[in-house]
Amino acid sequence: MVFGITDLLTLLGALGLFLYGMKVMSDALLGLAGDKMRNILSVSTSNRFFALLTGLAITATIQSSSATTLMVLSFTNAGLLTLREAIGVIMGANIGTTATSWLIATFGFKFSISSIALPLVGLGFLLTLSKQRRNQQWGYFVIGFAVLFIGLQFLKESVPDLQSHPEVLALLSDYTSMGYWSVLLFVFIGTVLTMVVQSSSATMALTLLMTFEGWVPFDMAAAMVLGQNIGTTITAYLASLVANYQAKRAARAHLIFNVLGVLWALILFYPFLNLIEVVMEHLGVASALTNPEVMPLSLSLYHTIFNVLNTVLLLGFIPQIARIVERMVPEDPEPKVEIDQPIYLTATSLEFSQSGIKALFDESLRLLNTAAYKAIAHGLNVHRADLHSNKDLDELMASREAIPIDIQELYATKIKSIYSQILEYATELQSQFTLDEDKIETIRNILIADRVLVQTIKQMQPLHDNIVRFMQSDNEVILGEYNKFRSRILKVLREIHFASESDFPLRHIRKVEKERKKTETLDVLLSGRVNLLLMNGEISREMATSLINDSERAGKIMSNLIDIATLLYYPRDKLFHDMQEKQEPGEDSVVA
Repeated sequence: MVFGITDLLTLLGALGLFLYGMKVMSDALLGLAGDKMRNILSVSTSNRFFALLTGLAITATIQSSSATTLMVLSFTNAGLLTLREAIGVIMGANIGTTATSWLIATFGFKFSISSIALPLVGLGFLLTLSKQRRNQQWGYFVIGFAVLFIGLQFLKESVPDLQSHPEVLALLSDYTSMGYWSVLLFVFIGTVLTMVVQSSSATMALTLLMTFEGWVPFDMAAAMVLGQNIGTTITAYLASLVANYQAKRAARAHLIFNVLGVLWALILFYPFLNLIEVVMEHLGVASALTNPEVMPLSLSLYHTIFNVLNTVLLLGFIPQIARIVERMVPEDPEPKVEIDQPIYLTATSLEFSQSGIKALFDESLRLLNTAAYKAIAHGLNVHRADLHSNKDLDELMASREAIPIDIQELYATKIKSIYSQILEYATELQSQFTLDEDKIETIRNILIADRVLVQTIKQMQPLHDNIVRFMQSDNEVILGEYNKFRSRILKVLREIHFASESDFPLRHIRKVEKERKKTETLDVLLSGRVNLLLMNGEISREMATSLINDSERAGKIMSNLIDIATLLYYPRDKLFHDMQEKQEPGEDSVVA
């Protein structure tokens, strides 16, 4: 047989056309359903079974396990998925990817789609001319679907006919008749081939084609399928190299899961093949081991049963797999980054809208818990470490030692910079993606929370100055009045900090919300308390003036902190409109 460079290039061209069709189809499906799938992925993985079903559904829908796995890595990198949730989704993706082999085996060999492929391309082209983006995506899907099967048809025609070239079968028989060594060889071939073409679907199509044409027997094709399960992990592994330790762990878990599956399948290799034979016989189909015409369907069945059994066997061992990869990939040390430099606002986080919003939330929370927290806690003359503890607030306020802090300088040198970068990132996020109303509202509320936080910090300096001033006073009454402000604000601030450290933050935010009604009682002028203190001669008129101004300011600070916490953790439209009404003239330009 003469198989020259032209024949080789033709074969590679057919494979490239198949891969291109697969990519166009997958990208179109991502455009149609990807954002909904990502939304589901970010909220529907609370336990291993939900995670499994989510991974299965997403992969079967978008026809790409690699796309699902890369999505999982991005979400794990952004903190939207835990390691155990990510492992569950990856397990489901392994089952979902079998849908592609059924599609090819059913339509690629039983029906001649190539005859209607060009009309399908024409239909798809017309749809792409539509002004509606959804119709355009459907057009690209139809084109991708047609090109995929055109590529498959070219592949079938590019593979030499064994009846005309029987010497090929004689050559292959040397490699397919070595018992278990042949099995291992074809596992290796399947692994390398998948690593090279970066698509298990393409390798599966080649394997189905070789069995259909009689190039390799069913058992060697099954061994190649096992190899593909190892080779497909290389995509996630390469992507994890530039990600954080959590994404690296998810990629290692993917590799471990697939390798363990291949190991037990190799141990039970021939009994497993007999099982496929029995199932096919019960379905009333001819022998899968000897009839090339039914081998594609048998191989698809093998692929599906293997992935389902592997998932069933290992689903209960997700915690153990997680512990193994946690030992393999140690936790990265916290980066030493100045507060005026962002940690989460990275180019990687902008890959998906969901990870971008999570990064925006995390950076806003970081601003609240670092420089802003310092400004407010020190402004109330309490050390942050003491506030983090479980010490009684009265004990914390007992000290009269002043904590020096220049809040205006802290804002100008630290807070202003990171706040500006948060605004720039939010603008980039909204310009890069077509967002639905819920996401736009979430971004808007995070930015409102940041704006209110900056306003709150600006209100702290005069309050801090008077707290320090009256702490040195011999008048215990005025000190007690200021301690009431301090106690109320510190209680809210402490709960907000505990929320950021907790696995159940809403428990603390609910406590914060219960303090909202108490903000109204802080204003000594509205409550009439200042008049009572003056009439009793307990404070001077100068003290009363400061107390009136600072009580109103303290009420605003406390109310603002409650609004910030609520907006960040569960934003609501009503709260947004209420805050718009509360907005004072001139408070919009908080970056100045």
